[in-house]
Amino acid sequence: MQLPNPFDKACPTRQLLDRIGDQWTVLIVLTLAEGPMRFTEIGKRVDGISQKMLTQTLRSLVRDGMLKRTAYAVIPPRVDYELTGLGRELVVPLSVLEKWATTHMGQVQEARDVFDQGQAPVNA
Repeated sequence: MQLPNPFDKACPTRQLLDRIGDQWTVLIVLTLAEGPMRFTEIGKRVDGISQKMLTQTLRSLVRDGMLKRTAYAVIPPRVDYELTGLGRELVVPLSVLEKWATTHMGQVQEARDVFDQGQAPVNA
């Protein structure tokens, strides 16, 4: 059996990398690492996400097996989302990326400022 090759455009792992590399997926998975939450709680925590994008991203993560959706037969309706085992495994590398981004954001902003001023990059 041939190993998946995400550099091949027809490889399904490319779709998975697109999903887990999406900004909303990263923020939602890291949010749900804190525990199960309702739709509105996730939306409040992930500042800037539209209801449409939140709905689409949650649906995709459920479809991919990273989230579990639990609907309760109460009035008003209640739906909780939580990470599955697969989703909890994804928290580890995403947390590393989050830490890298927060640690290096100052350097990135400096490089952007230099670039935007038309100067040669410091680390060319």
